[in-house]
Amino acid sequence: MTDWKNWIHYEIAGNELWRIAALFLLILGSFVAGKITRVVLLKIGDTQKNRGRAVLASFYVALSRVCVVLLVLLAVYLGAALLVMNEQLFAMVQTALRVMVTISVVYVAYCMVDVAAASMTHLASKTSNTFDDMLVPLVRKSLRVTIVILGMVQIAQILSGKSISSIVAALGVGSLAIALAAKDTVSNFFGSLVIFTDRPFKIGDRIVVDGKDGIIEEVGLRSTRFRTLDGHLVIIPNGELANKTITNISDRPYIKHVANITITYDTSPEKVTAAKTILEEILKNHEGMREDFPPRIYFNQFNDWALNLLVIYWYHPADYWAYCACAEKVNLEILKRFNDAGIDFAFPSQTAYLAGDPERPLNVGLLKNVISRENA
Repeated sequence: MTDWKNWIHYEIAGNELWRIAALFLLILGSFVAGKITRVVLLKIGDTQKNRGRAVLASFYVALSRVCVVLLVLLAVYLGAALLVMNEQLFAMVQTALRVMVTISVVYVAYCMVDVAAASMTHLASKTSNTFDDMLVPLVRKSLRVTIVILGMVQIAQILSGKSISSIVAALGVGSLAIALAAKDTVSNFFGSLVIFTDRPFKIGDRIVVDGKDGIIEEVGLRSTRFRTLDGHLVIIPNGELANKTITNISDRPYIKHVANITITYDTSPEKVTAAKTILEEILKNHEGMREDFPPRIYFNQFNDWALNLLVIYWYHPADYWAYCACAEKVNLEILKRFNDAGIDFAFPSQTAYLAGDPERPLNVGLLKNVISRENA
């Protein structure tokens, strides 16, 4: 019994063993309690998400991320009161606790930005304009950067004992060097401002940049991300993107279809006229047609191997897959009607005339006259 009491009152750095044990048990208990709380909050968040309450769900998820840190910090703060410390050690512990509190507050605010972002996303989803959808990730990142910077300034004030104005002034002295070292970052920032001002695209638009065709996923402070049609993620710095030629495919009001229908050279003028009439009948009031964009059909040229019928029509609106279905219907109808009318399609070919062929005699004199005229 006496040995047990002596062991309890054994001192380490001026503190009895029970005080140190109580501190560690308090921290361990708060850590376990935080983990349990985290699991409970995550389950509540999933329930709210399944009910369609995205903002409330993000709040519970954010709480689950910070609960462990807050409970452990509270345990450290309360446990420190159990220890016996001299003035110097007490001052060091108080400084460390203030730094920990600052870090915890910054972390809580950092996580709560997701709640604000979820709220902004919910509001943006109610509007038809997608520009605000593009602003949400930018505002989220800006808030996080601001919170981190303010937290670093506050920690610098705690550790140095100087006022915030003195720290800001000291930062101003080195701002030139920082700007020179981060010139690419500054360029990308101003590039993002240009993008948000000009609005060459929005989230979900399909664009082509440097031969890369893809869908815009996110526009940030430093770069823009878009997913190519092959599934690859492309990241372009905004400073470069602002100076490139951007083709916004999603912004087109219609899809233009141009086709060259070729028929054989032995087709009679009457059948050529019949072919043109068939094409006009098929495309008259076609799907996706507008009155100010009627189809255009012309017998426009004699190719080397065929007679050419130029066919142009426009599909409104620019729904690519609906356009493909319409083009398929038109092509099948053209194939059927031409076959029924006995109009033969042409394909690239050449006819060889052999000397001595009784069915295709070669007129050498005429050939010499043609060559001499070409050389004249």
